[in-house]
Amino acid sequence: MSHSQSQSNREPLLNERAQHLLRALVQRYIRDGEPVGSRTLARDSGLDLSPASIRNVMADLEELGMVSAPHTSAGRVPTARGYRFFVDSLLTFRPPERDAVRRVEAGLGEDAAATNELAGVASLLLSDLTHLAGMVTVPKREHAAWRQIELLPLGDDRALAILVFQDGEVQNKVLQLERRASAEQLARTSAYLNEQFAGRDPSTIRGSLLREMQAARVGMDAQMRSAIGMAEAMCVEQSEGAVVVAGERHLLDLAETGNVDKLRRLFEAFEQKREILGLLDKCVAAEGVQIFIGEESGYRALDECSVVTAPYHAEGRVVGVLGVIGPTRMAYDRVIPIVDLTARLMTASLNSRR
Repeated sequence: MSHSQSQSNREPLLNERAQHLLRALVQRYIRDGEPVGSRTLARDSGLDLSPASIRNVMADLEELGMVSAPHTSAGRVPTARGYRFFVDSLLTFRPPERDAVRRVEAGLGEDAAATNELAGVASLLLSDLTHLAGMVTVPKREHAAWRQIELLPLGDDRALAILVFQDGEVQNKVLQLERRASAEQLARTSAYLNEQFAGRDPSTIRGSLLREMQAARVGMDAQMRSAIGMAEAMCVEQSEGAVVVAGERHLLDLAETGNVDKLRRLFEAFEQKREILGLLDKCVAAEGVQIFIGEESGYRALDECSVVTAPYHAEGRVVGVLGVIGPTRMAYDRVIPIVDLTARLMTASLNSRR
């Protein structure tokens, strides 16, 4: 499993004892959510160190910005920088349990769901398996090949375009024509488009459609050119994209987002989805798993959260991104492999349908 961090901070080198204690502190805090004191660390770490020695190491870690001490407690908690060092240098992954693997395989299998339902299924699986908010961008259709297009008159100056993709998905779109077109004219247009473009994907068609229209201009009336122009609109990818989110309720339990204003901003981000989609779009060109901790996401609403994402592919191209949003105090050792597994099985499922 490949895994790359979202930003390259130059972290100071920690000696073995400091790394051991930081790992023990992060693991205990992830488990309990309470500041960790020196006596607890002495017990958890297994090191033969006095509480005073541990306090000295904690003071050094605090000076480096790896941990902080809440004013209400003598214990310490990891900072975003501490989590980043833990994830990049100290983390040992736990392979997904067999039951989790079976559930993802069943949910995303070739016969389990229609292609246009996969994003919803994957987001629910991610949420259920991690107890975090799952999110999946809808697979982009611009790289999916057409099988057939049919244009039907709706009366006045409108037509219904029925577009069938090679993977069996059907999309319908009402097209606004420059003028009324008869059923016969639209049938001729459909035949022309199927002859010229069947088996090609919209991103390829978009670049060649105008050239095809120019070459066929002789003998083609204005109504047919108008209809073909409208068919070209079928190839235009919606600029804002779409993301499916499931399990936002899990975030209600986050201690880090207990502040009402922070929680409100977070749920507004889920409601509007623009910031989440913007963050996922950053991951499209990335290799493997991406992890954003706290402010690394660049979005204020996610300052108290961590985001784990991975791209999924079809025919060798990235067609979407999936992942989870949760507290910085998430079980990274378990969550990261589940996100990676889901992305790989989503890729396998999409490729098996083409």
